[in-house]
Amino acid sequence: MKARLFTDGGARGNPGPAAYGFVLEAEDGTVLAAHGERIGVATNNVAEYRALVAGLEKALELSVPEVEVVSDSELLVKQMNGEYRVRNEALRGLSLQAARLAREIGNVSYTAVRREHNELADRLVNEALDAG
Repeated sequence: MKARLFTDGGARGNPGPAAYGFVLEAEDGTVLAAHGERIGVATNNVAEYRALVAGLEKALELSVPEVEVVSDSELLVKQMNGEYRVRNEALRGLSLQAARLAREIGNVSYTAVRREHNELADRLVNEALDAG
């Protein structure tokens, strides 16, 4: 079974109050898992990576063997695809954690999309921020 993992992170101010959201969908569009969570004060990029790590952890927990990660963070996608180096210390640990999870899953790819193609994950981020 292949799944799509939509991830998003955001901060109000950068850094500022931050949250992430992810939606894990089966190929037929069935939502396998969805989660939004506040993470305290962080940057947008840290929130993006926290969404990726949490989503990959859920995919591993559900024994999903193939995942296409869909993110509106071009930086995250290019870093995880090896096109950009991860220079930021806060992101380096998160990117290594994500890479380790991706290896455990076995088959993970990354696709960058415009924000409007990532609505549900974006909504989970804003709901989590509004709740705080």
